[in-house]
Amino acid sequence: MAHVSPKPENLAPLILFVRGEKVLLGQHLAALYGVSVKALNQAVKRNLERFPNDFMFQISADEYDALRSQIVISIRGLPLRSQNVTLKRGQHIKFLPYAFTEQGIAMLSTVLRSPRAVQVNIAIMRTFVQLRRLMDSNRDLARKIEAMEKKYDRQFAVVFDAIKRLIAEDDERKAQPKRRIGFTS
Repeated sequence: MAHVSPKPENLAPLILFVRGEKVLLGQHLAALYGVSVKALNQAVKRNLERFPNDFMFQISADEYDALRSQIVISIRGLPLRSQNVTLKRGQHIKFLPYAFTEQGIAMLSTVLRSPRAVQVNIAIMRTFVQLRRLMDSNRDLARKIEAMEKKYDRQFAVVFDAIKRLIAEDDERKAQPKRRIGFTS
């Protein structure tokens, strides 16, 4: 089982966008917490009332295929798989992975009570906060660019009109009959 250091730069690539939610898959969380996927799933199933659909959901086969094509086999040594490392022709996935939202990950810390689980959970929450800040700053930047475009579109309207006039004059000049060059006899 691959252990990943619980630092935001290691965790950010593991956060996926599924069903409009930022999630971490169960197998990635298991590797981060230092437990098997089976142990994580058992802990969740023993406390299923703590994990409503907006905290955790099982991804569909189509979502799984889309994720596999997006993430090409692995993210920093953590395989995107259910229980099988590689599937041979004709084999199917036994269990589709669970996806945990930010709230579901917070709830996992109450189910998994090891010191590593607490440490990893803190790092994951910090990563989600950093991603939110980054998204907010990108929204602000997009708004500023849009405002600049509107402002400069008005100022450059004069320039664009002049360019259009020059093009129109050039078209008129080309449409006039050409004067013949040379001697006439």
